[in-house]
Amino acid sequence: MTATESRSAGRRPAQLVDMSWDPITRIIGNLGIYTKIDFANREVVQCHSTSSLFRGYSVFMKGKDPRDAGFITSRICGICGDNHTTCSNYAQQMAYGIKPPPLAEHITNLGEAAEYMFDHTIFQDNLVFVDFCEAMVKTTNPTVLARAEKTQAPRGHLHGYRTIADIMRAFNPFEGEIYKESLKISRITREMFCLMEGRHVHPSTLYPGGVGTQPTPTLFTDYLTRLLRVMDFIKQAVHLNDDVFDFFYQALPGYEEVGRRRTLLACWGAFQNPDICDYRYDTMNTWGQAMHVTPGIIVDGQLLTNKLVDINLGLRILLGSSYYDDWTTPHPHPGDAGHELFVTHDPLGNPIDPRHPWNQTTLPAPQKRDFHGNYSWVMSPRWHHPTTGEDLALDTGGGPLARLWSTALNARVHTPYVQATGTSVDITLPKSEKLPETTLQWHIPKWSNTIERDRARPYFVAYAAAMALHFLEQAQHLIHTGETRTFTNFTVPDEAIGCGFHEAVRGVLSHHLVIKDKKIANYHPYPPTPWNASPRDHHGTPGPYEDAVQNQPLFEENGPDDFKGIDIMRTVRSFDPCLPCGVHMYTGNGKTLTTLHTPTYGPQTHA
Repeated sequence: MTATESRSAGRRPAQLVDMSWDPITRIIGNLGIYTKIDFANREVVQCHSTSSLFRGYSVFMKGKDPRDAGFITSRICGICGDNHTTCSNYAQQMAYGIKPPPLAEHITNLGEAAEYMFDHTIFQDNLVFVDFCEAMVKTTNPTVLARAEKTQAPRGHLHGYRTIADIMRAFNPFEGEIYKESLKISRITREMFCLMEGRHVHPSTLYPGGVGTQPTPTLFTDYLTRLLRVMDFIKQAVHLNDDVFDFFYQALPGYEEVGRRRTLLACWGAFQNPDICDYRYDTMNTWGQAMHVTPGIIVDGQLLTNKLVDINLGLRILLGSSYYDDWTTPHPHPGDAGHELFVTHDPLGNPIDPRHPWNQTTLPAPQKRDFHGNYSWVMSPRWHHPTTGEDLALDTGGGPLARLWSTALNARVHTPYVQATGTSVDITLPKSEKLPETTLQWHIPKWSNTIERDRARPYFVAYAAAMALHFLEQAQHLIHTGETRTFTNFTVPDEAIGCGFHEAVRGVLSHHLVIKDKKIANYHPYPPTPWNASPRDHHGTPGPYEDAVQNQPLFEENGPDDFKGIDIMRTVRSFDPCLPCGVHMYTGNGKTLTTLHTPTYGPQTHA
């Protein structure tokens, strides 16, 4: 079954064509999208999301010193490695029974805020907007571009572009003004990150228990001066995006159906509040609700829960159509105790399911791809609804959509710069070089679709900038009062469990840790990509990529012979796909690899 309803009125006899995009470009090349397209009715009738490499960190983490977990797991991804380090440290701090000093938390939050600003900017302006730029729209929807040439940009007085087509031209790759400017902004925000976390993207100053960053007044001043330099760009980006996305709704009636799926959003929360957070499992609901991005599971637009304990208990890792043996089956391999339950109950006495990450054992089973059977190395994470018994295929909305939606509904975040109202998130940014103090309002949208996933991204950049101002003020206050500690010492226990909940750039991130004999007995990181890119589970429920693409209408003007699949690509990229977090190389037992070193420009240039 799918979560998106089919459209059946006025249908023509189907004209089905098999089309695939493998690999999807502009991301690491492991994601494939395979579709059946009905050109007579201009819609996608079937979609499968595949991934061609195996995820292996859960295998080789076993036996390691748990203190190394943050440094190892940051290598899961060359894009959001710091998110993994941060989340790993959260899990370790629970296991060790420690809490970092408040200043360390603010430094970590400042680093993560800079990462959100950096990553979302470069992805939105240099990758996503290639699908909306003049060069692309001219190729796929020339009539839309002709209308854009004649359409005044409603917010032109704020961002400086006269027409919608002018904005589209500014996003043309390598030539457009915004495209080039965003690269400069990304450099500045990366510098901000490095001030707090040492290096990008694998932080060198984040540890369980705190940070190694030296908290000098100059540190925070250097961060602030860079933040103020990018403030005009952040404000203008929101207005630019709103103008383009509003135009697409107007120029292409029905475009809200592109990438639309049932609203099943997940947010695990971000930006710890050191006044509340103590990393104890038995108080996790309280400190989770105090995060500066509020956790929540949203079903059909309603907040189902904001309690991290409930979120944790509902986690299920289903195999579905993935290339793995089932560890819950007794003796899946001869002599293999893969069905061992590492954790039977949580610290509050709640039973833990065998398919929970604490109990997962990864048993890779390489095989030929079969869309009627198994076809992906990505598993199928689901969340078990405690009332209905459904295993929900939650998605992250690309990260920002779920974060803003959950924060808005919870109405718990109230700082001088961010106010969550129940229906919106109000973000106030101070006066900058060109623009006055500005309040941006993100309102809960009607749909969870392609446009709204993309629209939320620049708003969350503004959100991260606003929260960074708050964290700077808090950190500087601690410095002025002499609270300069940044580390809490600890010892590794003989046995313990821990879980960390955080938001990677593109959505939910959890790390689950089991320690035995002071070593890692089990470790499972679950980033957003396995949630979003998951294949069909054993219920037949498609993963979010598949569900969002399947049954969506097509507005591209090209026919089968020169079809670009632009509406499909916009939908997939709206989730901010990042396959390194979903898959890793598997070579089998005992296989020897030979590494050859070749000069940069090939052997023919080497004398």
